[in-house]
Amino acid sequence: MTSATICIWYDRDAEAAARFYAATFPDTTVGAVQYAPGDFPDGKAGDALTVEFTVMGIACIGLNGGDAFKQSEAFSFQIETGDQAETDRYWNAIVGNGGQESQCGWCKDRWGVSWQITPRVLTEAMAKGGETARRAFEAMMTMQKIDVAKIEAAVRGA
Repeated sequence: MTSATICIWYDRDAEAAARFYAATFPDTTVGAVQYAPGDFPDGKAGDALTVEFTVMGIACIGLNGGDAFKQSEAFSFQIETGDQAETDRYWNAIVGNGGQESQCGWCKDRWGVSWQITPRVLTEAMAKGGETARRAFEAMMTMQKIDVAKIEAAVRGA
């Protein structure tokens, strides 16, 4: 059977990242840690080389590859939330653990991985198209963390 796994490059903290994700998101687990059988450019034999984990059921592997490559917004996890409390919980966990705020529901964790914390009300408004989508989009463009009440007001045209 064929399968796919997302591989995420970390400097050297893949296991710490995976454990943080497991403590933050439901249906997120840490699996096997593979150790380097020999020295490599940014590590030594016995260092953690790869870490298997899931993020909300999505299979991932973290690779401790050193500082040759950096994360970018070209890859992000999009996490759909049901309400403001859930939005706040995930946003605050990521940003409050050494991460960075960005715009329109995007933030980065302390390892540089990008996250979109997206309330369902926003995606539903965008799917409606037309004036509803335009108003929700314009409201979102003024935000860092998404404010559910403001999106709901924009959907109503208030």
